[in-house]
Amino acid sequence: MNKIKLFFIATVLLCSGTVMAQKTGYVSVDQIIQIMPDASRIDTLMQRYQRDTINSEFQSLIEQYNYKDSLLNKTDTTKMPASLRKQYHQDLEGIAYQVQNWQSIAQQAYQAKQSQLLEPVYRKVISTIQAVAKEKGYTYVYDKSVLVVAPQGDDLLPLVAQRLNIKLPPQAAPGLR
Repeated sequence: MNKIKLFFIATVLLCSGTVMAQKTGYVSVDQIIQIMPDASRIDTLMQRYQRDTINSEFQSLIEQYNYKDSLLNKTDTTKMPASLRKQYHQDLEGIAYQVQNWQSIAQQAYQAKQSQLLEPVYRKVISTIQAVAKEKGYTYVYDKSVLVVAPQGDDLLPLVAQRLNIKLPPQAAPGLR
């Protein structure tokens, strides 16, 4: 009976020692991205993309619509071949659909461009987090946004920022949420 108790206690201690040895930490990936110098560069590029590409495409779309509309409404369409008149009507309907749905189209284009620009930054941050976790012995690292309760001591933000050579602003300092 004593051997069974001793075996049971040894098993519990061994299992609890294994669980205790696993370190968990958390970090806010979005917060790291926001304080990186690349983020302001990407913001500038996105503003330029909005101004030069998205807004100019919308202007071009409006000009196309006005041109096709003027061809159909301000000229004598009886002299125009029926197939060409039909094609202009279809083109006008397609352009009208794009104009009506422009906000959705523009938002999708904006998000696609933003994802394209942010992808290497996210890759850099994730690889840095993995390196810090490995170096400091963390078995699990969670994104801070998914945690309801977390101990202050396991916030990896300062370590990751240090490795990325980013100075933390006062509002990003650990302990401030």
